[in-house]
Amino acid sequence: MDRLTEMEAFATVVDQGGFTDAAKKMGISKSAVSKHVSSLEARLGARLLNRTTRRVSPTEIGLAYYDRARRVLNDAGEADALVTSMQSAPSGLLRISVATDFGVNHLSPVLGEFLAEFPDITVNMVLNNRYVELISEGFDMAVRIGELEDSTLRARKLTETTKRMIASPSYFQKFGRPQRIDDLNEHKLLHYSNQSSGNVWKLTAPSGEKRQVRTAGWLTVNDGQSLLNACIAGLGIAYLPSYLYNEAMEAGLVEDAIPDLPIETQGIYAVYPPGRFTQPKVRAFIDFLVHAFAEKGPQIW
Repeated sequence: MDRLTEMEAFATVVDQGGFTDAAKKMGISKSAVSKHVSSLEARLGARLLNRTTRRVSPTEIGLAYYDRARRVLNDAGEADALVTSMQSAPSGLLRISVATDFGVNHLSPVLGEFLAEFPDITVNMVLNNRYVELISEGFDMAVRIGELEDSTLRARKLTETTKRMIASPSYFQKFGRPQRIDDLNEHKLLHYSNQSSGNVWKLTAPSGEKRQVRTAGWLTVNDGQSLLNACIAGLGIAYLPSYLYNEAMEAGLVEDAIPDLPIETQGIYAVYPPGRFTQPKVRAFIDFLVHAFAEKGPQIW
């Protein structure tokens, strides 16, 4: 019996948590999966799985074997994919996760040009305002803004944006304008619930000192555009990236809350699953975005 097939059957059982789901994943019968795993255990002379009527879980030896087996299978898959990609143009379904406001304003407008350049790629762009698990949720890549969480994902910077605290003229007329960071404790702060720093604004004082301000309390929103609308309506001070508020600031709808503070910058990244080999469709889209965003110029961000 093929060793790689045995290894794949075992690893899939561990991934899926049982033989039935593993069989569905592999497209073979449950009995075939069981036969592959049993053959592997017999060849190794070790029990790799604990089997009960309710669940299947790896033994201590099985878990150690799984880690190595998964790496071998990933390498084999990458080797096959590398050969395929070298003989064909980027193609297939590309699933992308992106924050709603950024997707609407900056990805949607350039998708037509990308699809015209790569007609064999189809795109499923999912707009949401939560942190998605790329691998388990079936995404090829995501566009993320701000500090990246420590993870095994690979990342490439697409561009940068600046970030300021802003509020409407009507808010300043009613509540006054803060003069320094400590004054923010006396103001109504609008909180973006999905920002990477949680309910904390990370600011830099004119002296260069790093400061943090907690924002919980007044209003919490999970969408950047909605937060900007609340800010324009005079509900409080928001801390937003410039790609969201540039037009509103140019129109006089919002103003810089504390102009003396240094302007913060944050990266805009493409993140994708790890591996020595990047899928051609993912690489093509990332390269396209780097070029498209560079053409827009720094003023857009």
